[in-house]
Amino acid sequence: MAHLIPSLNPATAKPVSKTSLLPSFFTTTIKTNKKKMNCAATISSPNVSNQNLFNNRRQDVVEAIQKSLSNCLSETNLHQTVPILKSKIRGKVRDIYDSGDYLVMVTTDRQSAFDRVLASIPFKGQVLNQTSLWWFDKTRHITPNAVVSSPDKNVTIAKRCSVFPVEFVVRGFVTGSTDTSLWTVYKNGVRNYCGNALPEGMEKNEKLSANILTPTTKAVDHDVAVTPDEIIKRGLMTPDDYDEVSSKALSLFEFGQRVALEHGLLLVDTKYEFGKGADGTIYLIDEIHTPDSSRYWIANSYEERFHNGLEPENVDKEFLRLWFKDHCNPYEDKVLPDAPKELVSELAWRYPFMTG
Repeated sequence: MAHLIPSLNPATAKPVSKTSLLPSFFTTTIKTNKKKMNCAATISSPNVSNQNLFNNRRQDVVEAIQKSLSNCLSETNLHQTVPILKSKIRGKVRDIYDSGDYLVMVTTDRQSAFDRVLASIPFKGQVLNQTSLWWFDKTRHITPNAVVSSPDKNVTIAKRCSVFPVEFVVRGFVTGSTDTSLWTVYKNGVRNYCGNALPEGMEKNEKLSANILTPTTKAVDHDVAVTPDEIIKRGLMTPDDYDEVSSKALSLFEFGQRVALEHGLLLVDTKYEFGKGADGTIYLIDEIHTPDSSRYWIANSYEERFHNGLEPENVDKEFLRLWFKDHCNPYEDKVLPDAPKELVSELAWRYPFMTG
């Protein structure tokens, strides 16, 4: 199947190198339709600090990012040129093409939050796709996944699955800024969230005594938190399927936390999606442990900053969410302001950093 799908960049596309995605070191080529850039960064110690964000390659990377601000992969239309692709579904980040038994998923540079597209981030799509591929490979001992191949750095070909209409959100800390984030509901007085009893007196960014699962399901245009009982009663999943998937989600998160901590990061929360194949096998789908689906903090500064009432050092998109919340109502305003170029550039830098 893979050889039938033309590359987005036929002259430069190469097979994904799994070794280039090892958390301790990355050397990757990041590119858009017309440009590419080589960058390398080394994390020499698990004690990562903000100083790593300003290593001797930062200026080179930032310059390439700034030159590419107007050359992002924001839209694809492969179904218009590839006959075997029957239709296109445009997600917030991915363009998904139907080819029968397989789906062709193109990870674009679109940046989403609040269930909306906020901006386009140079090189983001490649980083997300390759990060997911690395994690998919490393978590096969926990659950099978739907990946078949990756003919291009932005593209994954996957088995068609019947997708469960539930996102499995796993959390290790009380934090967040969106309407369904744990800190938002907690500060509003909720003490039982998605079937999880929460103690009194918790503070923002505090670590939970144990990881918890807070599933959500899709409404018309936003996520809605649901309890396990509601999932079963509404027929969204069978009891057996829910038990299997919830167990896998918690195991994936625990594994991700261990790997992240070995490299100086805290995996704070994330989401997983699952589907069932034609043979009845449950597969992990979509993405895993990317900066889009997950929240990461710098580990060695967390305790001191938490006890001093400071926000954790983060390497995710939370700062962009906060900018939009400060400058508009991202849930209700029909037209949103343009994200400042300096914020877009900073986020573009953080995406490849997260693969290091």
